[in-house]
Amino acid sequence: MTTAVVLLSGGLDSSTALAWAIRRQGWCCHSIAFDYGQRHRHELAASRRVAEALGVARHHVIRVDLAAIGGSALTDEFDVPKDAENNGIPITYVPARNLVFLSLAAALAETVAAERLVIGANIVDYSGYPDCRPEFLEAFRRAAELGTKRGVEGHPLAIDAPLIRMSKAEIIRLGLDLGLDYALTHSCYDPAPDGRPCGHCDSCRFRRQGFAELGLADPLPYPDD
Repeated sequence: MTTAVVLLSGGLDSSTALAWAIRRQGWCCHSIAFDYGQRHRHELAASRRVAEALGVARHHVIRVDLAAIGGSALTDEFDVPKDAENNGIPITYVPARNLVFLSLAAALAETVAAERLVIGANIVDYSGYPDCRPEFLEAFRRAAELGTKRGVEGHPLAIDAPLIRMSKAEIIRLGLDLGLDYALTHSCYDPAPDGRPCGHCDSCRFRRQGFAELGLADPLPYPDD
């Protein structure tokens, strides 16, 4: 059986990617989440819920202090933009986050003998992050081939981004078709202390628009519902 390491933030996209890997591809999956100094813990709790519900081989939580670097509204004292149109790369971009996360996922893949990495990166309904682009993922795949034991021994990691060109509505439809319970997930950048999503950050807006395009109600509770 194919073994994969899946980056799982607990959000809508990464959870759908994990469901795709397990329920459509039939792979044995290790999920990996990151305690990176983000402004809240709700996404880490969501990643554990989703991993348990989908039946991963093991859920790994890795600590890496990106808050020590700062430079992002997700790890620093900046306000999260609400109902804002983005011009360029937004302040919610975390410097080199996917570069760091994929490197650690590749390291885990070597220790669990995984052949594939899976990431829920998307270039359609995304906020302008440079580390969600296909050319970045291909460059990382090549770097991992050159810089890992399995790569230089002729067994390079494949990188799968099954959602890369899908709209948010298409992603949600795929997850629902795979039986994913989106009530388990968390997407908001700036939730209330109890985890209730704000409804107005980029992540909430894209998510709500996706459900609306399908004529469905998002199972998460929003303040203006």
